[in-house]
Amino acid sequence: MSEARHGFEGSYLGANDRISPRAIMECKICWTTYDPAEGDDYRQVLPGTPFVALPEDWTCPGCDAPKAQFIVREDPGSDEMRKAARIGAATARLVADFREVYHSKMRDVPVINQALHVEAVGFRAYDGCYLGVLIAPWFMNLVLLPGEDADWPVLKPGEKEVISFPSGDYEFLHNSREMVGPYKACSLFSPMADFTSQLQAVEVAQAVMAELFRAENRDQTDRAAEIRAARESAEAPARQAEPPVPNLRPSRRALLTGGLSAGQDGGQDVPTTGAAE
Repeated sequence: MSEARHGFEGSYLGANDRISPRAIMECKICWTTYDPAEGDDYRQVLPGTPFVALPEDWTCPGCDAPKAQFIVREDPGSDEMRKAARIGAATARLVADFREVYHSKMRDVPVINQALHVEAVGFRAYDGCYLGVLIAPWFMNLVLLPGEDADWPVLKPGEKEVISFPSGDYEFLHNSREMVGPYKACSLFSPMADFTSQLQAVEVAQAVMAELFRAENRDQTDRAAEIRAARESAEAPARQAEPPVPNLRPSRRALLTGGLSAGQDGGQDVPTTGAAE
């Protein structure tokens, strides 16, 4: 039985990044199989233990060969790993690009919240794209990046597009950056002055991603009149001594329409238009 048949070049050799937690491994000396779903009764390894989580001194129950002598028999999770790697690479470029924006142009701008840093939260595959939330010290945006097979037309920066999700329809702005390439963004919060920590911002971003896919929120996002009123109020001359304080533990409706006020982006090409119906 050849190694090529198993789709794995050579022995395992500790290459944890090449197999998923669901990988079924096989000893190439005696062909004993290790299936994570079954574990290893001989060494009292519980069912559900991935091969990569086995102790380093674990050996083949059949011939005592070391872990390095195992090869992949089949890996049901390999597609998920490849997809996760592609999403990870795309979000890494996104984060790197906006970190560069922060250090080169935004670091000393008064609108910056120094308690925060650039972070991508909850990115997942969605309709041929990668969807998640980007946190920066001056904004929080829902972001769509093109997937590997996405056939996006050339995006015109500033052009608006309404995109539907289970919870409702949301207005995105088209944009493009050097490292990221084309992307679409819907503002959730800008500026970010009232977030007290990165953890708080991440929790809100995670809640946004959860609420976005709940169909029961659809009726709550139908607020066109309120959105217009909020924008008109924000654009009018200030009439109050202090601005209103955003709710950082928002209701479902607020989570999905967090970017209603006219935010500031420090002159950068960061969309700040809120959700719309």
